[in-house]
Amino acid sequence: MTAFNAATTHRKTRLWATALAAGAALTLTACGSGQISQTAQQVSAVNGNFADVGDISLRNVHVVYPQSEEYSIEPGGKVELGFVAVNNSATTPDRLTRISTTAASSVTVGKEPGGSEIAPLTALGAGAPAGTELDDEQIPLQMIVVELNSIGEEVRPGLTVPVTFTFEEAGDVEVLVPVDAGQVLPRDVSTKSPIEAEAHSAESSVVETQVEEGADGNN
Repeated sequence: MTAFNAATTHRKTRLWATALAAGAALTLTACGSGQISQTAQQVSAVNGNFADVGDISLRNVHVVYPQSEEYSIEPGGKVELGFVAVNNSATTPDRLTRISTTAASSVTVGKEPGGSEIAPLTALGAGAPAGTELDDEQIPLQMIVVELNSIGEEVRPGLTVPVTFTFEEAGDVEVLVPVDAGQVLPRDVSTKSPIEAEAHSAESSVVETQVEEGADGNN
């Protein structure tokens, strides 16, 4: 049993269109390419990917979309890497010794060389692990800064890049890391969109029918 649990955030969009004959609500579920089907044991419900190696659980691994002028998603820029690494062993400490990727010229792990130690039943985090929770809130979470320097053209929002984590005890594990797309922009909805147009047409049909019924009743 691990010491980690990723909080699940369900995003559902429901559209109700009134049909004159049926009179039932129609629920539409949006699907996207690359979407992972949900299961009872789903461990990654946020933007990042996940992996397990030895006693280490990596969760919410993602390239953080730049939130300040210090970082840039443009080729040659610098971005943060976000993740949570949990040491599930109750007795053996581990150490993150290296992070490497072909998508950047170098990777800076923390402020000092040599990596960062992860004591038994503790977690090491980087970036902004929003939406990620531990089973036990008392488990210490040490935060460090991990930066990908001089990124390549493949580091673009919506794409994935290979990143290899090296742990002293657990060994190596490669993760296909998604690049954050940044803040979600509001979507302008008009009657010209297919769904809205269909709903508008259904409403118009209902109004017209009610008018016709009223006219018949007056005769």
